[in-house]
Amino acid sequence: MTCRAIAAIGAGFWKVTPNHRPFTLVDPSISFPYVEHGKISTAVLAVVSLIFPAIMIFLVTMIFVPGPSGLSWAPFGQTLRRKLWEWNTGWLGLGLTLALSFFFTQGMKNLFGKPRPDLLSRCDPDYEHQADYALGGYPLALNGLYLVSSTICRQTDKGKLNDGFSSFPSGHASYSWAGLFYLALYLASKFSVTVPYLLPFSYNGSSSSAFAMSKISRQDPSSQTLPPSSSLQHHQTPLRSQSAAPPTYLLLLPLIPICLALYVSSTRYSDFRHHGFDILFGSFMGIFLAYFGFRMYHLPIRRGGGWSWGPRSESRAFGTFVGTGGFRADGSKRDDGHQGDLEWGGKRTNREEISQGTSGEYANGAAEPMSSSSQDLDGCVDEFLRTWTGKEQDSNSNTEDIFNVDETTNSVDIIVELGKVNRKVGEVKWKGIKMGYVG
Repeated sequence: MTCRAIAAIGAGFWKVTPNHRPFTLVDPSISFPYVEHGKISTAVLAVVSLIFPAIMIFLVTMIFVPGPSGLSWAPFGQTLRRKLWEWNTGWLGLGLTLALSFFFTQGMKNLFGKPRPDLLSRCDPDYEHQADYALGGYPLALNGLYLVSSTICRQTDKGKLNDGFSSFPSGHASYSWAGLFYLALYLASKFSVTVPYLLPFSYNGSSSSAFAMSKISRQDPSSQTLPPSSSLQHHQTPLRSQSAAPPTYLLLLPLIPICLALYVSSTRYSDFRHHGFDILFGSFMGIFLAYFGFRMYHLPIRRGGGWSWGPRSESRAFGTFVGTGGFRADGSKRDDGHQGDLEWGGKRTNREEISQGTSGEYANGAAEPMSSSSQDLDGCVDEFLRTWTGKEQDSNSNTEDIFNVDETTNSVDIIVELGKVNRKVGEVKWKGIKMGYVG
């Protein structure tokens, strides 16, 4: 609804007569010929910037989300809800991006009223009486070099003439970059197309070797600056093994929409519709708005695991107040009772305890421990299985059937859908989702 309102205001700007900036009849930068039909029409621009990204977002979400094993344990209904939520946020970000681009572009065109490169061809000026339309300066001393107003134009088509004063910024550049760069970010997020990076812990000189292990503190979790559930405290990972470059062919996913936006922008220069600076400014504005719209609804590409942000808490859906800590209720003050959100299908009551992302992220803090004793390992298994799969542990199986126990590190691995319990630091981790428990 908000996006529609923003776009409607932009459409209102489109109908307003723009400011007509004075010009000179001997300016070569506005003396280019008028091209009746440009290479990329407004209709084609709408298809490229809006319809094409919307279709791609829908297809990627329906086919590749949540992934081949992301929610294989979950019922079909819950998997479908996740797909619908990712589709919803994908379109919301795209709509916000394009609405803001339309709003700012049309408003700035009217405010600045900069002449297009083909203005004189549109204008059909009255050269014989140009002195009558002079504005300021010294017209007699500088014959022919003074500024004139748009009233010198004999063009009868007011729409064509007004459009001649809409050079800055380029609408084709801002719209195409807004929609297509948003699509590039979306694809890069879903397929993890990013530059490799190191995990966020302090530098240690001994870890600079290609084979050295990074030194991570093994102090008591309560004395750490990182939350106790952080996996950075108990793993020693070689620097070179912390990340890797994605397959080169995946670079085509974001490169295709970027190259398409670049082509659309270039046609405005070859069609003599915009000056170079108008195109560059429109492009940068579209890129900025695309990033803003993407981050408004999606986690960072590097650390978000391809997911979007979860929904707002029920009591904060339409606003919040100072000191409330944002639009999600924290784990200690849940305000929605047992009413789950769309993302969790209304079944997850402790959803504030969950932080989505990759294995490098951690939970916001578990308000309710999964087990009250490190000896109650079977109880922890039962609760883990119940929580994530809806199944009970087989009464005929024992802990060793479900766990791999490493006596040297005092850690325990659950053999359930990549799930993992580590008793030493007291955490439960499943597919990058971690929940703390008292261990």
